[in-house]
Amino acid sequence: MGVSRRIQRVNQLIMEELSQIILKELDFPQGTLVTVTRVDTSPDLNRAGVYIGTVPSSPQVFRILNKNIYFLQKLLDKRLKMRKIPRIEFIEEKETARAARIEELLGKIKNQR
Repeated sequence: MGVSRRIQRVNQLIMEELSQIILKELDFPQGTLVTVTRVDTSPDLNRAGVYIGTVPSSPQVFRILNKNIYFLQKLLDKRLKMRKIPRIEFIEEKETARAARIEELLGKIKNQR
C-alpha cells in the first residue's frame, strides 16, 4: 500500500517550510549548498525523517542542523497549522553525494581529453 494522500501533503508542507527556515535562520560554511531533498513522515505523524543533501558533502552541516534542531522544530511548530507536528530527524541524502561524485568523475574524464 502506498503513502496516503494526507502523509504526502504533510511531507510536502514540512519540506517547503523547513527549507525556508533553514535558508533564513542558519549559517553554513562558505560555498556549501544545503538542500532538503525529501521528507518521510511516519503514518502516525510522530516522526519525520528530513533528508538533507549537501554539496560538497560536509559533516559540519549535520552538526549545525542537529545543534539547532530544537530551535528549528519550534519554528516549524509555529508555521504549521496542524494539531500534531512530527518530530524532525535529519538524515544524510546519500543519492545527492553519489550524484556529486559521478559529476566529479565525469568532469575529470572530460578534462583528460
